[in-house]
Amino acid sequence: MTKAVIAGLRVVIPRVKKTSKKRDVHAGDRLFFYSLRGLGIFVLSLLALFIIYLFHLSWPALQRFGFHFLVNDQWNPVSEEFGAAAFIFGTLVSSLIALLIAVPVSVGVALFLTELSPSRPAAVIGFLVEMLAAIPSVVYGLWGIFVLVPLLRTSIEPCLRKYLGFLPFFKGAPFGVGMLAAGMILAIMITPTISAICREVFRAIPRSQREAARGLGATRWETIRLAVIRSSRLGILGAVTLGLGRALGETMAVTMVIGNRDEISWSLFAPAQTMASVIANEYTEATSDVHLSALAAVGLALFGVSFVINLFARLVIWQAKKRQAL
Repeated sequence: MTKAVIAGLRVVIPRVKKTSKKRDVHAGDRLFFYSLRGLGIFVLSLLALFIIYLFHLSWPALQRFGFHFLVNDQWNPVSEEFGAAAFIFGTLVSSLIALLIAVPVSVGVALFLTELSPSRPAAVIGFLVEMLAAIPSVVYGLWGIFVLVPLLRTSIEPCLRKYLGFLPFFKGAPFGVGMLAAGMILAIMITPTISAICREVFRAIPRSQREAARGLGATRWETIRLAVIRSSRLGILGAVTLGLGRALGETMAVTMVIGNRDEISWSLFAPAQTMASVIANEYTEATSDVHLSALAAVGLALFGVSFVINLFARLVIWQAKKRQAL
């Protein structure tokens, strides 16, 4: 009897294996697999084409100016002397100002909506905050020209110069337009992005983790600080990285309020330019091949700065995950 059962199993098992192999290589599975692989290759190819095309356009300027293009702050289309240092400086400083303003506000709003506010007001406030992301950038620029710039010129900048004028960042005439105005506009624009991602990160923290902290005698603030914020550091860093990416590439709103002067100044009141704003201002009016190539090189530098910052953020997240695993 036992021999008969074993013989039957030997007959059945190979058939099952053959059936499973046929299912594994089903035509629909193969089509789905190769479609996803093709889409992934397409995205990478598109990115490579962008880089190659930008490099091709900027090659005459890179060949003529070399590495000096990145450290030279002179930009003179008449004498065909071009350098992107002032624009790189303006891009980084305006984005840093935006982060310094937007990150505390965004994290605070997200904590209030997830930890403190009742559900109905939280839904309304969260909707209004996210609506800020739907406003076109040119509308932000118009609001900045007619509301923010006069407010900075008549009230905020004179007050900062009066009480903090001993610092180099708050010296000079209060123009209204300048680095501070651009940073504040960018802060308003990236707040919805950072806040929305932080809200989802905070919601992903298990309720049991909060209850455990309260059960150990932690106050409400200590519970938020230890059970929510500390556990969400990687998510907050990811949200800040996405907001920074938006700030680095913003064009129209910044162009309308930054003053568009290609100079490096430590004063936040002084007009400046970013890499995106100089391309928007001069690309349609550029006549010489060197001028066009220099603007393309500025675009390539903007791509490089964004890539380096995002790569650095990824490395920080990877190191933090590695430390948590240990």
